[in-house]
Amino acid sequence: MPISVVIITYNEERNLPRTLEQLRWCDDVIVVDSYSQDRTLEIAHAFQCRVVQQRFEGYGLQKNHGIALAKHDWVLSIDADEVLSQELQHELQQLDLAHSDYQGYFVSIRHVFMNKAFRYGKGSAYPKLRLFHKKTGQYNLDQVHEKVVLNGPTTHLKGLILHHSYHDLSHFVRKMNDYSERAAIQMFQQGKTNSLLGILMKIPFYFFKYYFLNLNILNGKAGFIWSWQSTWYHTLKYLKLYEMNRQSSKGSNKGDSLIQ
Repeated sequence: MPISVVIITYNEERNLPRTLEQLRWCDDVIVVDSYSQDRTLEIAHAFQCRVVQQRFEGYGLQKNHGIALAKHDWVLSIDADEVLSQELQHELQQLDLAHSDYQGYFVSIRHVFMNKAFRYGKGSAYPKLRLFHKKTGQYNLDQVHEKVVLNGPTTHLKGLILHHSYHDLSHFVRKMNDYSERAAIQMFQQGKTNSLLGILMKIPFYFFKYYFLNLNILNGKAGFIWSWQSTWYHTLKYLKLYEMNRQSSKGSNKGDSLIQ
């Protein structure tokens, strides 16, 4: 049963060749690009992908646009920094989707951070719905952590997707700033509030959660740095929400400082 693959991109020349190399078995790879300024389009064309460009208006919207263009009923949605394991590729090619009892398949994602694949804890294998029938599933429009909303039964595949999430710490910080901004906007629109004291009290909680409860203590130096950076992401997200609520309540200009 043929599968269409949907990938959204923006300046992914570093990641895309590694990802597309493991998709040569697929006859329909759609790249939805947000007007990249590097070699992303050149690379996508070299791998004979179908390329469309669309201004970025949200992760879910971009992915849904690619899903609508898929020529096959079954869609595999992956990110440009994700690589299918050999086991998963074999598994996908052996699926009898024409007679499947399911409308979607979860795939376990494994973090690769600072060139280290996380073998322990949540980051070693967290499931996400990535293969689904396009008539029964599509992405929601959440600002961050968008997910597939599916009407139908699901099951899990055994193979992994390796998520090469960040090139280096600078890349981590840039993406963290973008994600925290989107998350804060989403919470603000939902009417959520917080306090500076509450933010401060949550810092040790989040680090304890990421480093100890999620077993990143067993993932070496990369696990420690990941836990610290993830803690800072949550702190920054709630600080931005605090700022938005403060400006809204006082009718301040957007450029006002967080604390006067």
